[in-house]
Amino acid sequence: MNERVTAIIEQARKLTPDEQRELLHRLLSDDEPPEGTPEEIEQAWVEECERRMAAHERGETTSIGHDEMMAKLRALIRRP
Repeated sequence: MNERVTAIIEQARKLTPDEQRELLHRLLSDDEPPEGTPEEIEQAWVEECERRMAAHERGETTSIGHDEMMAKLRALIRRP
């Protein structure tokens, strides 16, 4: 492995879990890091999940089963 990458990985392993999550987020996106504490971010996700579940229960959304979803994903992957 590249020596620079190895050095960076060693440094990243010394970060706190929250710092590691922020590093990963910033490496994988061009967006700014999420605003708020980890607890606030977690609460926002809980609220979003509850909102989506309520919409589904009211019949405003649809879902598909696991097997159908996997078949669709496999078909997408096979496309040129």
